[in-house]
Amino acid sequence: MTFNLCFVCTGNICRSPMAEVVVRRLAAGRAMGGGVLADRLAVTSAGTGPWHVGEPMDSRARAALERRGYRDHGHVAHQLDRRRLGDLDLLVALDSTHLLPGPSAVLLRTFEPFEPVEPETLDVPDPFYGDEQDFAACLEIIERSGAGLVDWLAARLA
Repeated sequence: MTFNLCFVCTGNICRSPMAEVVVRRLAAGRAMGGGVLADRLAVTSAGTGPWHVGEPMDSRARAALERRGYRDHGHVAHQLDRRRLGDLDLLVALDSTHLLPGPSAVLLRTFEPFEPVEPETLDVPDPFYGDEQDFAACLEIIERSGAGLVDWLAARLA
């Protein structure tokens, strides 16, 4: 059985696609029951609005990922289809403004509760209006939080 996980941010060109790439890699490296966690996951990302639909990942987000050894998987931004919320097992909002009401079957969480260093922080800062350092800082949070999320998923799906 596949666990459907979706990361959501504003435009689906910075934070959520970075989270998708990072968690896919972490899940691919996590041994679990004769396979890897990635075998049990369908990981996607989406935006809450239509501003960037059809566009690739922001070049600064892609550059931050590449500097850390990740590869863009050909991301194309799309908007979250709220009619599909019931198909998701976990919707991970990258900040508190992205917490969406939905069916009780959808577990709504912000990304930060998995953050081991600063759990009191609720939001992953949006780097869109920032510079290269803002994208690198955002990616660091996503990597740390992603590791905690992968641990949580592995325990839940074991």
